[in-house]
Amino acid sequence: MSDGMFMCSQLYIAAWEGRTEEVARLLTGGGHPQGIHPGPCCTTGEVTAERSTLLHIAAGEGHCNLITELCHRDGTLLSAVNSWLDTPLHSAARSGHADAIEAVVRLARSSSVEEDRLREIVGGMNSDGDTALHLAARHGHGEAVEVLTKLAPELAEDVNGAGVSPLYLAVMSGSVRAVKAIVGCGNGDASAAGPMAQNAVHAAVLQGSEMVSLLLAWRPALATDVDTNQSSPLHFASSDGDCSIIEEILTQAPHIAYMQDSDGLSPLHAAPLMGNGPAVKLLLKFCPGTADIRDNHGRSFLHAASLRGHSSVVSHAGEYNVVSKLLSSGKVQVHIMNNEGHTPYDLIQNTTAFFSMVRLVVNLYVYGAQFRPQRQDHIKEWAGQDIVKWRVATSKNLAIVSTLVATVAFSAAFNVPGSYGPDGKANLNGNRMYNAFLVLDTVAMTTAVVATILLLVYGRASRPHRLWIGFIVSIHFLWLSLLSMMLGFFTAIAGTGDKKSTLTALFKLIYHGVYTMIMLLTGLTMPGSLTGVLRFVFGRKQHLMRRINRQYPLVLICAFNILLCIVINIVALAAVDITSNLR
Repeated sequence: MSDGMFMCSQLYIAAWEGRTEEVARLLTGGGHPQGIHPGPCCTTGEVTAERSTLLHIAAGEGHCNLITELCHRDGTLLSAVNSWLDTPLHSAARSGHADAIEAVVRLARSSSVEEDRLREIVGGMNSDGDTALHLAARHGHGEAVEVLTKLAPELAEDVNGAGVSPLYLAVMSGSVRAVKAIVGCGNGDASAAGPMAQNAVHAAVLQGSEMVSLLLAWRPALATDVDTNQSSPLHFASSDGDCSIIEEILTQAPHIAYMQDSDGLSPLHAAPLMGNGPAVKLLLKFCPGTADIRDNHGRSFLHAASLRGHSSVVSHAGEYNVVSKLLSSGKVQVHIMNNEGHTPYDLIQNTTAFFSMVRLVVNLYVYGAQFRPQRQDHIKEWAGQDIVKWRVATSKNLAIVSTLVATVAFSAAFNVPGSYGPDGKANLNGNRMYNAFLVLDTVAMTTAVVATILLLVYGRASRPHRLWIGFIVSIHFLWLSLLSMMLGFFTAIAGTGDKKSTLTALFKLIYHGVYTMIMLLTGLTMPGSLTGVLRFVFGRKQHLMRRINRQYPLVLICAFNILLCIVINIVALAAVDITSNLR
């Protein structure tokens, strides 16, 4: 068969499996079945459908003995390329066979080939512009990268057709071993280039602090490089939120925190945009002066934190935590306007989540924020969520819950703890915990019935402006009924056992568990610190409060009712606690 013809299947399988002796027999004409091959023997010039030679196959599978045999038979195979312009060295590097890489390079250098041909074998580029080092680094083959950088350290200088260096690809693969091999190969001209003018540190900040440390120790100047958007690695790290990486970069070069991208955003803008509160705190700690930086629209990082409240990328809890940290840092003036004349208070209008909006309004009020001067008849009420639809849907669900609570409480009155005696009276009659159970059960049933009436009757028959009043009152009654039912259950447990019984111990355990749960829920729903909410509800800034009620009319109602709910919880829990101590 002439050179360039397709490879027979028997030769291909033998080469793929690394059977050196069988390949040698086939190439010399021995052991070939009659009728399978048209010629007297196979040749080294036969190729696969993708124009890969026997040496491509052997190198890709890591068969070093076969590589040596083939190169001794035909030295031109070392520089042969397939349809993708891959050399055998490319095949070995892509598969990560370090010993095969070493064998190919050793054979190429030991043969009497011209310098240009040797350069093609070792440093040749395929159709994508990748060298063998690019492929080994792209696939994260650390050992293969170590061998290539040892045998040909100059390969670390090359970039492929997309302008990407082997070092950047090694970082993207996540192989620390490969990164160490390239930065430690002793080639001071090694490239760290990536796409869109990025460098390897831009990629490393999304991989881990170990890679960032390696790269900055090798070449500290990488920290100050910017991409096509003028974003530094610190911009990337701040948006991701890994504080260990941010600290590593800032330790090398603190002035990077003042760099701004093409939109004028500093790393301190990027952190609150993504809701990374700890990153904001760290940046302010290292470089407090960055708090004064304004973007191209005149917005501070506090404006950015408020403005991005509408984004689904920013978690609502994260957004609130960020703004709280910014305000509590004491380094921000909350009344400053941007170039459009908006203060942070005005930008809350873009927040889509109700509780996020409430928390922002309360916190900005506590820290003295102001609205922009504006005609009051031009104010538009906050419309981040369709509260009306939410209230209607929630009312139906709450009505079902209140009905179930009333049913359970009614049934409990006829299945009292300790059962009934022969005279038809309760056996525990006169017991303080039993009496507490009766009171709590009565409260649970009564408040559940009232909540059901408010939700199903009053809520549908009253005028629109009174709908919210009935809805809020019904929530309080429903919560009181649920709380009474839970506490009634616990008092029933305590009433049926003595002070040293297991049931009493269980009562105390569950009681304190409920107390802890209620306190946690209260803390999660609080739109700020208790002191801050009290200042908001009972504050004396009447002019500002009127302005808030016009644009965010439900904030004051929400804050007041949360305080009322806290009072109800404390009174209910204290009453049960006192009753249990008197038992």
